Amino acid sequence: MTARAKDLVLRPIPRADAVDLVRRVHYSGKVVNNSQLHIGVFLHNNLEGAMQFGPPLDKSKALGLVRGTPWDGMLELNRMAFTEALPPHSESRAIAVSLRLIRRHAPRVKWVLSYSDATQCGDGTIYRAAGFILTGIKRSDSLARMPDGSVVHRLSLATAPEAPRPEAGGRSFFEVTDGAYSFESYVREVGGTILPGFQLRYLAFVDPTWRDRLAVEPLPYSAIDAAGARMYRGARPD
Repeated sequence: MTARAKDLVLRPIPRADAVDLVRRVHYSGKVVNNSQLHIGVFLHNNLEGAMQFGPPLDKSKALGLVRGTPWDGMLELNRMAFTEALPPHSESRAIAVSLRLIRRHAPRVKWVLSYSDATQCGDGTIYRAAGFILTGIKRSDSLARMPDGSVVHRLSLATAPEAPRPEAGGRSFFEVTDGAYSFESYVREVGGTILPGFQLRYLAFVDPTWRDRLAVEPLPYSAIDAAGARMYRGARPD
Protein backbone atom coordinates (compact mmCIF):
# COMPACT_ATOMS: atom_id res chain seq x y z
CA MET A 1 0.00 0.00 0.00
CA THR A 2 1.31 3.46 -0.90
CA ALA A 3 2.17 5.54 2.15
CA ARG A 4 0.33 8.83 2.66
CA ALA A 5 1.13 11.87 4.77
CA LYS A 6 -1.86 11.00 6.96
CA ASP A 7 -0.07 7.78 7.94
CA LEU A 8 2.56 9.72 9.86
CA VAL A 9 2.73 9.51 13.64
CA LEU A 10 4.36 12.30 15.62
CA ARG A 11 5.61 12.06 19.18
CA PRO A 12 8.40 13.50 21.36
CA ILE A 13 11.77 11.78 21.03
CA PRO A 14 15.07 12.02 22.94
CA ARG A 15 17.38 14.82 21.90
CA ALA A 16 20.07 12.31 20.92
CA ASP A 17 17.76 10.63 18.38
CA ALA A 18 16.82 13.97 16.83
CA VAL A 19 20.43 15.13 16.68
CA ASP A 20 21.52 11.92 14.97
CA LEU A 21 18.84 12.19 12.28
CA VAL A 22 19.42 15.91 11.67
CA ARG A 23 23.16 15.38 11.22
CA ARG A 24 22.51 12.59 8.74
CA VAL A 25 19.69 14.15 6.74
CA HIS A 26 19.60 17.96 7.05
CA TYR A 27 21.32 19.77 4.18
CA SER A 28 23.54 21.70 6.62
CA GLY A 29 24.52 18.64 8.65
CA LYS A 30 24.36 20.87 11.73
CA VAL A 31 22.12 20.99 14.81
CA VAL A 32 21.08 23.94 16.96
CA ASN A 33 22.49 23.39 20.42
CA ASN A 34 19.74 25.15 22.37
CA SER A 35 16.78 23.21 20.98
CA GLN A 36 14.42 22.17 23.77
CA LEU A 37 11.60 20.19 22.18
CA HIS A 38 12.27 17.31 19.80
CA ILE A 39 9.41 15.73 17.85
CA GLY A 40 9.93 12.57 15.84
CA VAL A 41 8.06 11.78 12.63
CA PHE A 42 7.38 8.06 12.29
CA LEU A 43 6.20 6.05 9.30
CA HIS A 44 5.33 2.42 10.00
CA ASN A 45 7.15 2.72 13.36
CA ASN A 46 10.37 3.90 11.70
CA LEU A 47 11.81 7.28 12.65
CA GLU A 48 12.01 9.13 9.33
CA GLY A 49 11.92 12.76 10.43
CA ALA A 50 12.80 15.08 13.27
CA MET A 51 11.67 18.57 14.23
CA GLN A 52 13.60 20.60 16.80
CA PHE A 53 12.06 23.61 18.56
CA GLY A 54 13.77 26.07 20.89
CA PRO A 55 14.44 29.75 21.55
CA PRO A 56 15.71 31.93 18.68
CA LEU A 57 19.28 33.24 18.84
CA ASP A 58 18.05 36.78 19.51
CA LYS A 59 14.95 36.10 21.54
CA SER A 60 14.50 39.64 22.86
CA LYS A 61 14.19 40.90 19.28
CA ALA A 62 11.90 38.06 18.18
CA LEU A 63 9.41 38.69 20.99
CA GLY A 64 8.57 42.07 19.48
CA LEU A 65 7.04 40.44 16.41
CA VAL A 66 3.90 39.69 18.41
CA ARG A 67 2.72 42.19 21.01
CA GLY A 68 2.54 41.04 24.62
CA THR A 69 4.48 37.79 24.14
CA PRO A 70 5.89 36.52 27.46
CA TRP A 71 9.45 35.18 27.61
CA ASP A 72 8.21 31.59 27.36
CA GLY A 73 5.37 32.39 24.95
CA MET A 74 7.02 31.43 21.65
CA LEU A 75 9.36 28.91 20.04
CA GLU A 76 11.42 28.76 16.89
CA LEU A 77 11.39 25.72 14.65
CA ASN A 78 15.18 25.46 14.61
CA ARG A 79 15.62 22.36 12.45
CA MET A 80 13.46 20.06 10.38
CA ALA A 81 14.94 16.99 8.69
CA PHE A 82 13.05 14.33 6.72
CA THR A 83 14.30 11.24 4.91
CA GLU A 84 13.36 10.37 1.35
CA ALA A 85 11.22 7.50 2.69
CA LEU A 86 8.44 9.91 3.63
CA PRO A 87 5.57 10.46 1.17
CA PRO A 88 4.73 13.79 -0.51
CA HIS A 89 3.32 16.58 1.68
CA SER A 90 4.87 15.05 4.81
CA GLU A 91 6.56 18.28 5.85
CA SER A 92 3.44 20.45 5.90
CA ARG A 93 1.45 17.65 7.53
CA ALA A 94 4.09 17.25 10.25
CA ILE A 95 4.20 20.99 10.90
CA ALA A 96 0.42 21.16 11.31
CA VAL A 97 0.37 18.21 13.72
CA SER A 98 3.32 19.54 15.72
CA LEU A 99 1.54 22.86 16.26
CA ARG A 100 -1.48 21.01 17.59
CA LEU A 101 0.76 19.02 19.95
CA ILE A 102 2.36 22.21 21.23
CA ARG A 103 -1.03 23.82 21.78
CA ARG A 104 -2.22 20.80 23.74
CA HIS A 105 0.86 20.19 25.86
CA ALA A 106 2.47 23.64 26.10
CA PRO A 107 -0.43 26.12 26.21
CA ARG A 108 1.84 29.03 27.19
CA VAL A 109 3.38 28.90 23.71
CA LYS A 110 1.27 31.19 21.51
CA TRP A 111 3.22 31.22 18.26
CA VAL A 112 6.10 29.65 16.37
CA LEU A 113 8.76 31.32 14.28
CA SER A 114 10.83 29.79 11.49
CA TYR A 115 13.20 30.91 8.77
CA SER A 116 13.75 29.67 5.23
CA ASP A 117 17.27 29.64 3.87
CA ALA A 118 16.85 30.83 0.29
CA THR A 119 20.62 30.89 -0.05
CA GLN A 120 21.19 27.13 0.13
CA CYS A 121 17.82 25.41 0.44
CA GLY A 122 14.41 26.89 -0.38
CA ASP A 123 11.95 29.75 -0.01
CA GLY A 124 9.54 28.07 2.40
CA THR A 125 7.08 26.10 0.27
CA ILE A 126 6.33 23.84 3.22
CA TYR A 127 5.53 26.77 5.50
CA ARG A 128 3.16 28.31 3.00
CA ALA A 129 1.43 24.94 2.57
CA ALA A 130 0.99 24.83 6.34
CA GLY A 131 -0.55 28.32 6.42
CA PHE A 132 2.37 30.23 7.93
CA ILE A 133 2.38 34.02 7.59
CA LEU A 134 5.26 35.51 5.62
CA THR A 135 6.61 38.40 7.72
CA GLY A 136 9.98 39.22 6.22
CA ILE A 137 12.27 38.88 3.21
CA LYS A 138 15.82 40.13 3.42
CA ARG A 139 18.96 39.75 1.43
CA SER A 140 21.45 37.56 3.21
CA ASP A 141 25.21 37.85 3.26
CA SER A 142 25.57 35.90 6.48
CA LEU A 143 26.77 32.59 5.04
CA ALA A 144 30.18 31.78 3.61
CA ARG A 145 31.63 28.67 2.03
CA MET A 146 35.03 27.75 3.38
CA PRO A 147 37.86 26.25 1.26
CA ASP A 148 37.04 22.77 2.62
CA GLY A 149 33.43 23.07 1.40
CA SER A 150 31.84 23.69 4.81
CA VAL A 151 29.44 26.59 5.29
CA VAL A 152 29.83 29.00 8.22
CA HIS A 153 27.26 31.51 9.52
CA ARG A 154 28.48 34.87 10.74
CA LEU A 155 26.70 34.38 14.07
CA SER A 156 28.66 31.21 14.80
CA LEU A 157 31.81 33.34 14.62
CA ALA A 158 30.46 36.35 16.48
CA THR A 159 29.16 34.30 19.40
CA ALA A 160 32.49 32.52 19.93
CA PRO A 161 35.10 34.95 18.61
CA GLU A 162 37.98 33.49 20.63
CA ALA A 163 37.38 29.83 19.80
CA PRO A 164 39.87 28.09 17.48
CA ARG A 165 38.56 27.67 13.96
CA PRO A 166 39.51 24.77 11.67
CA GLU A 167 39.37 26.83 8.48
CA ALA A 168 41.78 29.34 10.08
CA GLY A 169 44.35 26.70 11.03
CA GLY A 170 43.39 26.84 14.69
CA ARG A 171 43.35 30.61 14.96
CA SER A 172 40.25 32.31 16.31
CA PHE A 173 37.95 34.78 14.59
CA PHE A 174 39.47 37.62 16.60
CA GLU A 175 43.02 36.53 15.85
CA VAL A 176 42.31 36.64 12.13
CA THR A 177 40.51 40.03 12.27
CA ASP A 178 42.70 41.69 14.95
CA GLY A 179 39.74 41.84 17.33
CA ALA A 180 37.21 43.26 14.89
CA TYR A 181 33.72 41.83 14.32
CA SER A 182 34.27 41.73 10.57
CA PHE A 183 32.78 38.70 8.87
CA GLU A 184 33.85 39.94 5.47
CA SER A 185 37.49 40.36 6.52
CA TYR A 186 37.55 36.93 8.12
CA VAL A 187 36.13 35.21 5.06
CA ARG A 188 38.58 36.98 2.79
CA GLU A 189 41.60 36.13 4.99
CA VAL A 190 40.79 32.41 5.21
CA GLY A 191 40.04 32.12 1.48
CA GLY A 192 36.27 31.63 1.74
CA THR A 193 33.42 32.99 -0.37
CA ILE A 194 30.32 34.80 0.89
CA LEU A 195 27.15 33.19 -0.47
CA PRO A 196 24.55 35.67 -1.74
CA GLY A 197 20.89 34.90 -1.20
CA PHE A 198 17.83 35.60 0.91
CA GLN A 199 16.36 34.74 4.28
CA LEU A 200 12.58 34.54 4.65
CA ARG A 201 10.82 34.80 7.99
CA TYR A 202 7.58 32.91 8.64
CA LEU A 203 5.28 32.85 11.66
CA ALA A 204 2.37 30.65 12.71
CA PHE A 205 -0.03 31.17 15.59
CA VAL A 206 -0.42 28.15 17.84
CA ASP A 207 -3.20 30.10 19.54
CA PRO A 208 -5.30 31.72 16.76
CA THR A 209 -6.75 34.29 19.19
CA TRP A 210 -3.32 35.95 19.21
CA ARG A 211 -3.45 36.71 15.49
CA ASP A 212 -4.45 40.36 15.99
CA ARG A 213 -1.31 40.92 18.09
CA LEU A 214 0.98 40.59 15.10
CA ALA A 215 3.18 43.70 15.24
CA VAL A 216 4.59 43.57 11.69
CA GLU A 217 2.83 43.82 8.35
CA PRO A 218 2.19 40.43 6.72
CA LEU A 219 3.61 40.04 3.24
CA PRO A 220 1.74 38.41 0.36
CA TYR A 221 3.45 35.29 -0.90
CA SER A 222 3.82 37.05 -4.25
CA ALA A 223 6.43 39.27 -2.59
CA ILE A 224 8.88 36.37 -2.90
CA ASP A 225 8.78 36.58 -6.70
CA ALA A 226 8.93 40.37 -6.57
CA ALA A 227 12.12 40.20 -4.50
CA GLY A 228 13.70 37.57 -6.74
CA ALA A 229 13.96 35.25 -3.75
CA ARG A 230 12.52 32.06 -5.25
CA MET A 231 14.49 28.90 -4.54
CA TYR A 232 13.54 25.20 -4.42
CA ARG A 233 15.88 22.47 -3.22
CA GLY A 234 18.89 24.71 -3.54
CA ALA A 235 18.16 25.89 -7.09
CA ARG A 236 16.76 29.15 -8.38
CA PRO A 237 14.25 29.18 -11.25
CA ASP A 238 15.66 29.87 -14.70
